[in-house]
Amino acid sequence: MNVIIIEDEKPAARRLNRLLAELNVDVSTMLHSVEESIEWFQNNPHPDLIFLDIQLSDGLSFEIFDFIEVKSAIIFTTAFDEYALQAFKLNSIDYLLKPIDDEDLESAVKKYRDFKPESQRISVDFNDIKKLLVNPLEREYKKRFTVKVGQHLKIINADEVECFYSENKGTYAATSDGRNYLLDTTLEQLEGELSPTVFFRVSRKFYVNINHIKDIISYTNSRLQIKLNHFNEQEIIVSRERVRDFKLWLE
Repeated sequence: MNVIIIEDEKPAARRLNRLLAELNVDVSTMLHSVEESIEWFQNNPHPDLIFLDIQLSDGLSFEIFDFIEVKSAIIFTTAFDEYALQAFKLNSIDYLLKPIDDEDLESAVKKYRDFKPESQRISVDFNDIKKLLVNPLEREYKKRFTVKVGQHLKIINADEVECFYSENKGTYAATSDGRNYLLDTTLEQLEGELSPTVFFRVSRKFYVNINHIKDIISYTNSRLQIKLNHFNEQEIIVSRERVRDFKLWLE
């Protein structure tokens, strides 16, 4: 299996390479920009599988495919806004949300191996995915949630939610009145339902609402700590791999 990594953050690329080595997957090449990738594809046989980050230092990685017709299988490795993840599920082997979990990576590699013989290539419709990326505001996102409180159903508006978080295999909405409500969903299922201009997944455990952020504090290991207006039951830490995208999202 011929595998390459396209990832602009070199520590993240090295970590992914190390995790793949533990799965007996040899990475032949690591590329770090759109320009470098285009030049490489023009001069090398295309790989069987690409681990592809979306937001590279010189643009979106989809720009590569404006110049090169690539028919390799794709596994997305992304901290990009989650509004496009639904499309990734339909048009690629898999996606892995940073920071990459080793079990998720193993599952994705197995899915590729089971999906097609190595001699066959897989086409991905990048134009459809790009439409979702460049036109996020045209999509409709969930504006309210229904939760059960005793024998009653309560409607919670999305703009009232300071954060969504997971705890003890449950998913909760913490609202601006200081209440926490158990939802009949998962954070993964929320990925395509929350507006990416309002909500950001700062870690595997938390989505935060930009309109309820009270303070942002420097934290250990180049991470950030978020303080919300009312939610203070747990620390909310922006994982190091998502700090850059979080700062871009704030702007």
